[in-house]
Amino acid sequence: MAVFPPISSPLAALRDLRAFLRQRSREQVIAAALSILVTIIILIVFLVDSKVNIKPVETPIYVENYKPGRTDADIVADQKKDMAIRESYKKAKQKQFKELEDRFGIK
Repeated sequence: MAVFPPISSPLAALRDLRAFLRQRSREQVIAAALSILVTIIILIVFLVDSKVNIKPVETPIYVENYKPGRTDADIVADQKKDMAIRESYKKAKQKQFKELEDRFGIK
């Protein structure tokens, strides 16, 4: 006793579908076609979207090369210079926020 129907060709399956659809009313056929179309459109959108913006943007990493014979005094001087730059950036940012606070009346 066979549980599953015998395997048929895709052409036979299409003929069977066409015979089934001929027994239906025009509105049912249009609704079926539209539902298949909407499903195909959704699948295409998913496939296209999966290919968009999947690669992360490469960000360059900047490395400062130092002389091999650097002294501790050179390191401290570089740190002080970097700290001054960092502090000036911080003060400029605070000034921008203060201007926004004055402009919008935030207290």
